[in-house]
Amino acid sequence: MKINCIIIDDEPLAHRVIEKYCEEIPFVKIAGKFFKAIDALEVLKNREIDLIFLDINMPRLSGLEFLKSLSNPPLVIITTAYAEYALQGFELAVLDYLMKPFAFDRFLKAIQKAQDILMSREAQLSETIKTSDVPEDDHLFIKSSKKTYRVKFDDILYIEALGDYVKIFTKDRMIVSYQSLKNLEVILSPKTFPRIHKSFIVSLSKIDVIEGNHVKIRDKMLPIGNNFKTEFEKLIRSV
Repeated sequence: MKINCIIIDDEPLAHRVIEKYCEEIPFVKIAGKFFKAIDALEVLKNREIDLIFLDINMPRLSGLEFLKSLSNPPLVIITTAYAEYALQGFELAVLDYLMKPFAFDRFLKAIQKAQDILMSREAQLSETIKTSDVPEDDHLFIKSSKKTYRVKFDDILYIEALGDYVKIFTKDRMIVSYQSLKNLEVILSPKTFPRIHKSFIVSLSKIDVIEGNHVKIRDKMLPIGNNFKTEFEKLIRSV
């Protein structure tokens, strides 16, 4: 598996060190580099990022302040020269805390922690797919806690990512299920249930209005991510 990561650090030297180390690890891919934390918000909204290398002491918005602002952050490895923030970092559930300057072997150990967690999540989600009923005809079965719901395709309005879970909004209820949007993309037809954003799959037939970079389904406005816009527009033109 590939680990998609971003670097947030106001020091060019820190960028170069992390980039060099990542180049030596074949399963790590840098998806973005930012000198200001606020500039990373767009890529976090529109792309699936597994890991952030996050500095703490940055101008205007510190790394910890930025982390607190994220409702559903990826895994985070703190990279800093300040030991006094370690407790705060771990209270925010960071994966590891690397003190600058850190050697490659220490960096690799942190990456391996991330890999173990991500592979464990992937295995759990794959097991969810294996134990779920494959959809036939006009419905699929969705597991939620100790219950399994029969959900008709025609009843689905949209699906929203919620960390390791999804929220499936139907005509008359909302179901929370332990799986990812990727899993549902495998099950659902992209022609009728396109993914329009890192966090949303929608039912094409339930879209009331497309306005700018949003679609409206009932009273809900859902964003169209930049990385999904082209394919979505092609789909709209073909129907």
